Amino acid sequence: MFRGMMLAIGLLFALPAAAQQEEQALVDRATLAVQELMSSGEQAGDAVGFLQRARAVMVCPRVFRAGFILGGEGGSCVLVGRDGAGSWSSPAFYGLGSGSFGLQIGVQDAMVAMMIMTDRGLQAVMDSQFKVGADASIALATIGGGIQGSTTAAVGADIVAIAKSRGLFAGVSLSGSMLSYRPASARSYYGQAYSARQIVVAMEAHNPGSDPLRAMLLRYGAR
Repeated sequence: MFRGMMLAIGLLFALPAAAQQEEQALVDRATLAVQELMSSGEQAGDAVGFLQRARAVMVCPRVFRAGFILGGEGGSCVLVGRDGAGSWSSPAFYGLGSGSFGLQIGVQDAMVAMMIMTDRGLQAVMDSQFKVGADASIALATIGGGIQGSTTAAVGADIVAIAKSRGLFAGVSLSGSMLSYRPASARSYYGQAYSARQIVVAMEAHNPGSDPLRAMLLRYGAR
C-alpha cells in the first residue's frame, strides 16, 4: 500500500513536468519556424519587413489540414508581443482549429506566422476566442506560400500572415479559423495562471525556456 501511495504521489509531480515539456517543445518549434520563415523563400524579405514593424506575432509551427469532402484544420500556436522599447514578451499559448465542407481532398502541413501590426489587431487576438476574418473591422492580408494576396495589399492591414506549406491542397486559407487561448498551458509553463494580456502586454510572466524564441524575434524583427 505504501509503495502504491508513493507511486501515486510521483505521478502527480510527473504530470506537470510532462505538460511543461510539451509546451517547451512547442516554443522550440516556434523558434525554428521563425528562423525558416524569415530566412528562406521568395517572401522572406517581405516577412522580415512586416515583423520589424509588428506589434506582436502569432507563430503556428505546424498547421495540419486534411479532408475528403469534410475537411479540418488544427495546430498549436504561441503569441509574443513587443513593448515600446523593442523587447519581446514570453509566449502565450493558443490553439488553432476550423472545419469546412466542400469538394476537397488532400493533406497539408504548413507553418504560419501572423504579424499583428496594430493595437486593434492585438486586442482582437487576445480575446479568449478570435475567428480569423470574421471581424470586418480587423483587416487581414496574407502573402506567400500559396496564400492569396500581395505585399501591396498587406500595407495598412491589422494582421499580415505568411506561410510555407507542403501537401496536396492548392494553398492555405486562414479565414474562418478559430484561435482559442489556452490558460492551462500558461499555468503549466509559468507555474501559475496568467491571462494572455498579462503575458503579452504587461509582460508579467517569464520562462527562461522562451529566451531563444525571443532572441530569434529580436534578430529578425529589430526596428
